[in-house]
Amino acid sequence: MEVYGMNAVLHRAQILVEALPYIQKFSGKIVVVKYGGSTRNEDSTSFFQDLVMMKQVNIHPVVVHGGGPEITALLESMGSQVQFVNGLRVTDHTVLDAASMVLVGKINKQIVSQIQSYGGNAIGLSGIDGKLLLAEKKQSKDVDLGYVGEIKEVNCTLLRGLIEQGYIPVISPLGVDHQGQRYNINADTVAAVVAGALNAEKLVLSTNVAGLYVEENGEKQTISAIGAKKIAEYIASGQIHGGMVPKVQACLEALSRGVQRTHIVDGRQEHVLLLELLTDTGVGTMVTKEDDV
Repeated sequence: MEVYGMNAVLHRAQILVEALPYIQKFSGKIVVVKYGGSTRNEDSTSFFQDLVMMKQVNIHPVVVHGGGPEITALLESMGSQVQFVNGLRVTDHTVLDAASMVLVGKINKQIVSQIQSYGGNAIGLSGIDGKLLLAEKKQSKDVDLGYVGEIKEVNCTLLRGLIEQGYIPVISPLGVDHQGQRYNINADTVAAVVAGALNAEKLVLSTNVAGLYVEENGEKQTISAIGAKKIAEYIASGQIHGGMVPKVQACLEALSRGVQRTHIVDGRQEHVLLLELLTDTGVGTMVTKEDDV
């Protein structure tokens, strides 16, 4: 074998050796992954390959997906009004039906199909199925949000049973109350609450940026790690704003519920999940309770 060819083989071997301690560390652990609607058209197939690889080495992924852009597109095509308050979609009967069609009928099944095309065994669920996400109406001081819900209870028995049978659960962010009323729930929040309920080792939020960043001297700088105190400062100063606010809040929510580590990563990056989980450097931004990280 030529020297160049041997070097390439050795490099592959070194990658596997680097991954080994992380595979051992996370074996048998649950990792909740939020698959962002903003990256769905940009993600490579490697994202789904990563999920299958994780399951193969006994790391148990649970996927929560969004679909905001496609819900908005459907509503606009129907001539319906689209309204957000503090990042939450005001949800009437029309919006709720549109969200159900897009999330459950389209996106969920596409994700399940893509995972299975790489040899994984995925199962699609909404929070309505088996009362997976028992919810109630979310109260707001500013405006009536309609059928926007907040989670009161997660059916962990159902999820753990599926995980133990070898499935990768794929969850649409809809909930239901005891009377059968459906609710639209923010997907980042669903991922955080599910991660806490399952005692997940990690929560990974996939988005369309490389992580959290701040501007210093007119230049954007990505933050590799940040704690709760610094997050509060950056939100107050406007450095963290817009759609990134609910993401960091979801990370903090997961941490408060016992999740060990939370991460915001760029879902467009090739093999972003394996790079985060199984390499020394990781990728994106790690969000922790403490600032001395």
